[in-house]
Amino acid sequence: MRHKLLTFVMVACLLFPVLTTIAMISYPGGTRQDPHTVGYRFFENFFSELGLTQSHAGGPQTVSFLLFTFALSLAGVALIVYYLLAPSLFRQNTAQRITSWTGSFFGLVSGASFIGVAFTPADVYLAPHALFVQLAFVTFFIAVTFYAAAIFLHPEFPDRYAWVNLSFGLLLGVYIWLLFNGPTADTRSGLVIQVTGQKLIAYAAVACMFVIAYGTQHVLDHAQGTAHTKIIPGEQLSSG
Repeated sequence: MRHKLLTFVMVACLLFPVLTTIAMISYPGGTRQDPHTVGYRFFENFFSELGLTQSHAGGPQTVSFLLFTFALSLAGVALIVYYLLAPSLFRQNTAQRITSWTGSFFGLVSGASFIGVAFTPADVYLAPHALFVQLAFVTFFIAVTFYAAAIFLHPEFPDRYAWVNLSFGLLLGVYIWLLFNGPTADTRSGLVIQVTGQKLIAYAAVACMFVIAYGTQHVLDHAQGTAHTKIIPGEQLSSG
């Protein structure tokens, strides 16, 4: 069952860029600074603009809205699934249990917050949308940091996956600084910087979670294989 759930997490990570790309193609147009542009401008339109109920020009954008809402909700569910499952691998000592469950607490909050982002279109619920965005990234940063520590504490979980978490955590920390202290999106240069930062961190997030889910699946397979190997000699003795 855990193997299938991890596969679901990886599939969700792969679907996010696919679905949002289709949403971008379907986006009618308009940016924060120019509502009359045509189509999606990769470096001037935020991801969340795909989830607006109406385009900046005032017309409906049903296809991009539905695709974005589904893609981000799926990503949020994938985070929740992973962080509910992961602590079962970190039970060898108290330090592992504490770091994994602490990381999972913040990971669950992050996953729920991303779902909150999806269901609070910025043109209708701007204040809660912005709050969910901030909460999602800050708690995600805490989650990956604690899980890096948990992996280092696990003798059978390769350290390279901890370094993946730490590398992503570093990028995420930079993005959080940009989110709170970076240039305003009210100027064109500021808009490009904020949009580019968001794109980079979103793609890095799904890449990180794909790799970590794959690594977790590998550790599970190894543990199950080891357990099976230990059982076989006893079965052979009893059959003899």
